Amino acid sequence: MVCVAAVLLTVACGPSRPQADLLFVDGRAVAAAGDSVLALTQQGRTGVVLRDRETGAIYARGEQALHSPFQVQELDGRWYVSDVVDGEWWIVLFTPQWEVERRIRVDTIATAPHQFAVLPDERIVVEAPDGRLVAIDGDSVTTFALTDVSPRTGLVLGALGGVLHAVQDREITLYNGAGNIRWRLPWPWEAEAFVADLALDAQGRLHVLAGRERVNQFYAYSLDRNTGQVIRWSVLPGASATFVIDRLGEIEPDAVENWIGQ
Repeated sequence: MVCVAAVLLTVACGPSRPQADLLFVDGRAVAAAGDSVLALTQQGRTGVVLRDRETGAIYARGEQALHSPFQVQELDGRWYVSDVVDGEWWIVLFTPQWEVERRIRVDTIATAPHQFAVLPDERIVVEAPDGRLVAIDGDSVTTFALTDVSPRTGLVLGALGGVLHAVQDREITLYNGAGNIRWRLPWPWEAEAFVADLALDAQGRLHVLAGRERVNQFYAYSLDRNTGQVIRWSVLPGASATFVIDRLGEIEPDAVENWIGQ
């Protein structure tokens, strides 16, 4: 087992890690669909890669419907996937059978492509240019939460019935489904650190992938779901930020080839 020590905290050594799951692959979050499937995207692939958590079987879906997918979120068996087509930003909703149910254009609403959060009632939350988080519900767009306008684009993720929102060099906030703050954590890292992605694993644990400017390193952090405080971390030198997490919550670097092949 790898023992990880850091300025922020120290994780004690223990026995060999239990069965692990992918958490981030090449800097992108892996989405968990219950206890059965992990879903991820990779640069250069037009579809979503699915990995059966029990058997390790790998298969692809949505290849004919997607062009440049990035973020994947699952809700009640349906899949939401961000995509960019000819400069337009979309969220593509798939049925459990991976048939296209709906395409939602968001470049006229959101500050950046690939950043969205799906709520339990199927509203989709994105960050708007005027400092709001807004909820898309059918053809309507309403305010979900007010935030401070920042020169940096934030990241959002549907998590724990609400929305996790991280803004570089400002704060990380977890909102409930009504847009009220559950907790808010002042930016806990050096100013040069940047957030690359957010993840929610199969056990409902929150994670942040961060990198350091001028230093070729990525960091994977686990946050306490009740307070937002950093409780674990691991360091992976190099530009390929792939991490796994075991059932006890220990995070370690790994190689994507060990999980889904070349």
